[in-house]
Amino acid sequence: MGLEQLAAIRELLIKQAPEKAAPKKESRPQGAEKARRPQGAGKGPRPQGGDKGQRAQGSDKGQRPQRAERRDTPVDPVVVAISRLQRHFPKAFPKNPAPKLPLKLGVLADLVQHAQALQLDEAQIKEAVKTWCDGRRYWTCMVEDAPRVDLNGEPNGAVTANEARHAKRMASRSASKNAARAKAEKKAEAPAATQAPAPAEQAPASSEAPAAAAPADASADTPT
Repeated sequence: MGLEQLAAIRELLIKQAPEKAAPKKESRPQGAEKARRPQGAGKGPRPQGGDKGQRAQGSDKGQRPQRAERRDTPVDPVVVAISRLQRHFPKAFPKNPAPKLPLKLGVLADLVQHAQALQLDEAQIKEAVKTWCDGRRYWTCMVEDAPRVDLNGEPNGAVTANEARHAKRMASRSASKNAARAKAEKKAEAPAATQAPAPAEQAPASSEAPAAAAPADASADTPT
């Protein structure tokens, strides 16, 4: 083999030397240092939901006390009947604070004709009208020559002088009864401690006190 051939082989070996060295580096497993460290050692599995996950679902709703059922309080049937009269005939039976109007004579018979629509019988209608016309709010409107109205609010008759005087007496009587009742209630509410105790040397005074007069029943107007 000549020198020229040897020189050519040598140059070829020199050129191939870096290419052969490269596979040695590739032979080292990539990520060897990362493989030594346990994957996920520093980062643990995060609990999903945090505190929300530890809290039992629906625990608050389950612990909430149920609302107490509303107790249906009994309603006076007369109040129910009057409310129906006001709903069907608002001009003849106005709601408070509007003043009442004198009703026509014979209005009871007119209302009985509407008993089916009112869902009331004759006795209930009669009691409702009686209660409506028995009170300070109705007596106040009963003045002489005041026009009476029918179920539609149209004039039908007028209040006579005798009817006006009767309504005035009834209003005065009701006011007197209310004043007597208020006075009796005030006396009953007076504390017994306001009386000075008797001295120890003296005989004890009689503890009996004059009984307060029972308050008279005042006919109050039906709230509407």
